[in-house]
Amino acid sequence: MHEEQFHPEGPGPDAPLAVVIGSGFGGLAAACRLLARGYRVQILEQRDKPGGRAYVYEQDGFVFDGGPTVVTAPFLFEELWQLFGQDMHDHIDMRPVFPFYRIRFHDGQVFDYQGTAEGMEAEIRKFEPADVPGYHRFVEMSRKIFETGFERLSFVPFGSWLDMAKIAPDMVKLQSYRTVYGLVSQFVKDDRLRQVFSFHPLLVGGNPYATTSIYSLIAFLERKWGVWFPMGGTGSIVQGLVDLIEQHGGRLRLNTSVEEITVADGRVTGVRLAGGEHIPARVVVSNADSAFTYKHLLAKEHRRRWTDRKIDRSRYSMSLFVWYFGTDRKYDDVAHHTILLGPRYKGLLDDIFEKKVLADDFSLYLHRPTATDPSMAPEGCDAFYVLSPVPHLDADIDWEQQRGEYRDRIMRFLADTVMPGLDQHVVSEHILDPIGFRDDLSSVKGAAFGLEPVLTQSAWFRPHNKSEEVEGLYLVGAGTHPGAGMPGVLSSARVLDEVVPAAATLVDSPVG
Repeated sequence: MHEEQFHPEGPGPDAPLAVVIGSGFGGLAAACRLLARGYRVQILEQRDKPGGRAYVYEQDGFVFDGGPTVVTAPFLFEELWQLFGQDMHDHIDMRPVFPFYRIRFHDGQVFDYQGTAEGMEAEIRKFEPADVPGYHRFVEMSRKIFETGFERLSFVPFGSWLDMAKIAPDMVKLQSYRTVYGLVSQFVKDDRLRQVFSFHPLLVGGNPYATTSIYSLIAFLERKWGVWFPMGGTGSIVQGLVDLIEQHGGRLRLNTSVEEITVADGRVTGVRLAGGEHIPARVVVSNADSAFTYKHLLAKEHRRRWTDRKIDRSRYSMSLFVWYFGTDRKYDDVAHHTILLGPRYKGLLDDIFEKKVLADDFSLYLHRPTATDPSMAPEGCDAFYVLSPVPHLDADIDWEQQRGEYRDRIMRFLADTVMPGLDQHVVSEHILDPIGFRDDLSSVKGAAFGLEPVLTQSAWFRPHNKSEEVEGLYLVGAGTHPGAGMPGVLSSARVLDEVVPAAATLVDSPVG
């Protein structure tokens, strides 16, 4: 980190201005870190509420978190309050979730994924006792990958290919050339257990059969810090961070769309808004989708690496079909996090990622926040969302036509498996599909997680946190290093401490 004075009281009136585009967790974390380093900060959010993918839908007495709901490395949130001498737990009430996930197979068998070795052993023995030793070896491998991939590399800027060259021997030693599924298969033999220990990439937009095994670190990360949920939902963290930022002099502007990042002589000069207003700044941090940032906010003449052609030819994560719904009864036997696996695993993933067709079957993630916080629904009711991975918008799928039918298919599946009589009890609902990811969240191709986390699009190969294209532009969020998921986007903001110059060095500059 730069040798400089942190400013827990916030910036002075003559401090340089940093503009943050987007108010997802990456943008909010970036704003906190820049404020604490003495910058004045303006966050520009195109929607009517902050949060980005963590937007909150409130209707009919129900509270639906829009997206990220699995809180793993909570210390990355705690750090943001600590920058200002505060304790997050005075503002956010975090509760542990048990089990971490309830995984239900198509035949009705259930695996309760949890945080202790003893608990996991007991679950594994229900399926294949012979895989217990292999599981322990897998966790040990996950620990080694975690110690390199998370503790050493997730906060490294990767601004030079030399950064990549330095870690190449470690990556080879840790078998990062393998896929997550390939690595897991070395340790456990039962097909269902291979699914249990390889599904994590889907939480960050990756195909377990294509995602680099670096992402196997998630297994140890969850073992180390657990899985948590904030009372009031993840929207309470969004609001808590907004309050923290505004309390220390930062400004959030809603319904404010950025049309262009302005540049002169190879250096950022600010941003131009949709209405024509220009905000001068020497530091611009984009929490917008990285591909969208380069393709739509930075003019072609300022881009050498991230050309339109490269952006179009890059590989993107899958999209999501998310049905938010409230019921007028409670489903008490549904866990907080449930993963419902369909009859196919690899075949379904091939349909989503490679063939890009809408399959007849699906695997689902069902979120029931009212299992932990009943206040997110009216009394006697439950709040849910169910998420189905689907192809991004390169697929030939007419979502205007398919939306209602796909929702009905999911509802019937839930009614037939874990939520009997569901069709009689839905009293509030909302849908987010790939078109919404494109139009409301400005995601290229409607991809829910930006660039797909394959090895050739990770670390140095990903859009850099310190832009390669123009001076003074920085990227945070799912589409830059280290990647998607809450730990990833919060880590991307942490990298800014290394690459954004000290505020004091810009005080006398003519811009911002």
